[in-house]
Amino acid sequence: MSARAVVPVVVVLLTAVPVLLVCVAQALGLGMRRGRPRRSDVPRAGAATWWRRAALVVVLAVVGLTPTVAATQSGGARVGVQLWFVVDRTGSMAAEDWGPGAPAVRGPGLDPVPAVQRLDGVRHDVVSLTRDVPGAFYSVVAFADEAGTQLPLTDDATAVRAWAQTVTQEVTAGSAGTRRDRALDVLQRSLQDARERDPGMVRLVFYLSDGEQTAQEEAASFADVAPLVDGGAVLGYGTAAGAPMRQHDGTLDPDAPYIPDPDVPTRPALSHADEAALREVAAELGVPYVHRAGPTSTADLVADIDVAAIAADGRADLSTRRDLVWPFALLAGVLLAAEAWTWARTSTRPRRRR
Repeated sequence: MSARAVVPVVVVLLTAVPVLLVCVAQALGLGMRRGRPRRSDVPRAGAATWWRRAALVVVLAVVGLTPTVAATQSGGARVGVQLWFVVDRTGSMAAEDWGPGAPAVRGPGLDPVPAVQRLDGVRHDVVSLTRDVPGAFYSVVAFADEAGTQLPLTDDATAVRAWAQTVTQEVTAGSAGTRRDRALDVLQRSLQDARERDPGMVRLVFYLSDGEQTAQEEAASFADVAPLVDGGAVLGYGTAAGAPMRQHDGTLDPDAPYIPDPDVPTRPALSHADEAALREVAAELGVPYVHRAGPTSTADLVADIDVAAIAADGRADLSTRRDLVWPFALLAGVLLAAEAWTWARTSTRPRRRR
């Protein structure tokens, strides 16, 4: 039980405490008084009456403080879907081994097909998943040399599609090495804030990356995020054989030179997808891993998500506080009735004597 304090506590104390002290002093004084009482036309109130008045003061003070108790409203919180896209924008995502033009997909004797970047696969899948989960709230967290929220939670699917169509790899000159856990802290804070604001929502996370890590530090675990996640998937792009990546200086140049190999500058560097690392991230998040080799449908990634079943775990119950004034108000009414009866009884005695 706690107090909602409709009347400020200071006002209650300044009003109730002096009156309570007077009532207690009168009750104790009458109880200890000896000798014959003074004669009076109107009988004086006894000690029991003053104790009753002291109790009335206390009860009215409690009513002024407005006690409350915890209550749960079943299904009081809104239920829906919140979907996070965690997108890898590092230079390796420009490797040209995704889609119909990927070396792993080309067959012998076939005409060469223009290679497509892994980031093109990300664009396709973000737009497709947004279409597969209509009416949801969407957020985009991207990471490269730094991580940040590119798009806060919004129900505007057009904004998500616009972001996907314009996203590019990081500027090559500013690359600080690839870390697959770089978005971990941003994602965790975003999920925690969303759960506090809307506890009834179902939260889905889609992690889109090639899994490559070039930084020397050991990657942190996503296991702490798993309790905040209700579903989603880790989507992998690229091939183990690897592919070259074009440089990016902030402009859209399809004929930009390839990033050179640091050991042999005369040949382009190759980026190799790390599916083992992506499977590890998926296991830590508690979601499946899916390799995305081309522009296929993403509907099966969300087909088994039952929002009503997930929300049936009690998350939609709204915790509130309910005022508990009526027992004290009822007690105050009884004490006031007793006071009125005593006053009426004592005020009629002089008339009977006369």
